Amino acid sequence: MGSLRHTLGVAVAVVGLATATAVAQPVAPVTLDEAVRLAVERHPSARQAATTILRAEALLQQARTVAWPTVTGGIATTVLDGERGFDEFVTQPRTQTLFSASVAYPVLAASRWAARTQAGDQVRVAQYGAEEVRRQIAVATAGAYLAVIAQKRQVDVNTRARETAQAHLDYARARLEGGVGSKLNELRAAQEVATSDVLLESARLGVRRAQEALGVLTATDAPVDAAGEPAFEVPAAPVGEDWLRGRTDIRLFTAQREAAERVFRDSRKDWIPTGTVSFDPQYVTPAGLFQPSRTWRGVLQFSVPLFDGGQRRAVARQREVAVEAADLTLAEVELRARADLRTARAAVESTERAVASARLAAQHAADVLRITDVAFRAGATTNIEVIDAQRRARDADTAAAQAEDRLRQARLDLLVALGRFP
Repeated sequence: MGSLRHTLGVAVAVVGLATATAVAQPVAPVTLDEAVRLAVERHPSARQAATTILRAEALLQQARTVAWPTVTGGIATTVLDGERGFDEFVTQPRTQTLFSASVAYPVLAASRWAARTQAGDQVRVAQYGAEEVRRQIAVATAGAYLAVIAQKRQVDVNTRARETAQAHLDYARARLEGGVGSKLNELRAAQEVATSDVLLESARLGVRRAQEALGVLTATDAPVDAAGEPAFEVPAAPVGEDWLRGRTDIRLFTAQREAAERVFRDSRKDWIPTGTVSFDPQYVTPAGLFQPSRTWRGVLQFSVPLFDGGQRRAVARQREVAVEAADLTLAEVELRARADLRTARAAVESTERAVASARLAAQHAADVLRITDVAFRAGATTNIEVIDAQRRARDADTAAAQAEDRLRQARLDLLVALGRFP
């Protein structure tokens, strides 16, 4: 018996120390909208997605250079061991400097022009990809936010259970001191208080972990608290499939499919000849006998590979396979999106009924506890029944809080499935 009391005393002391440590560290609260905004702005994944857009835009800028001429210039000085010539005529001076320039423009470059449009598609894909990354971050942040609320509800449940158990312990001690109670009743009540303390501290630790997770997602070097419960309004059932275009993942995979299809369609342009016109002026000083000081040359050149071993056909086939793979991926994502919507709507309807039943059960358990406590004080029952009623009331409150958390999560999942969050 003394060992039990010593163990309970140590547990209470440890709980008190942990509570004091947790209370000593304030946590800044934020709303759900603020948390999502901070996560989207600060999270490294979102910033990395932004760099993907910049990279795609740089490739687009590089592809656009095909529409501009190419201008080059050069200076070359040649020094021989001696001048060249015959009689008194010099055909090649010993030291000669050549100034040259070249202006070239592709008059026909179908495949390169197509690459410019393809690069624009990749910019659009990168933008949709960044939106999808931000959506995933926002959903994860909302989940962490709801986890904080759920854990705080558990703290409230266990706090009430602990207060009820403490009141019963105080009554048992008063009866023992008055000579009408028993030591066994006091120990049973003390055991229930210690159990409630353990559950309460476990819930408090869960709150702290959830706050730390929310702080990580918002890129805050500190735990972040939930300022209040968000209101997720359940939208009406959509008509048709226009809601699919509201999902960023559908837009992303659609853009990828369209980009792959464009690349495949442009494969025929690899068979079109390429043409280039160039103008090359030169200035030589000093001039030689057979080499004037000022010359220029204009070139119009067309070329096409007559035989490449089937390389172009192989590339076209690879691009066709990429289109087929993109089609399959998009179809799978759309199928999963429809399933997510049906599941989320069924989850909302089911959890709403479960929440109503859980709240009713919690109310009944509270009534049973109150009646049992009154009966015990009147001497009509034992404290075993009181403790059992306390545990059942705590379990019912816990189940109600968990059902409410599942309902919040189900409503969030429904909004995500419809593409209306964030």
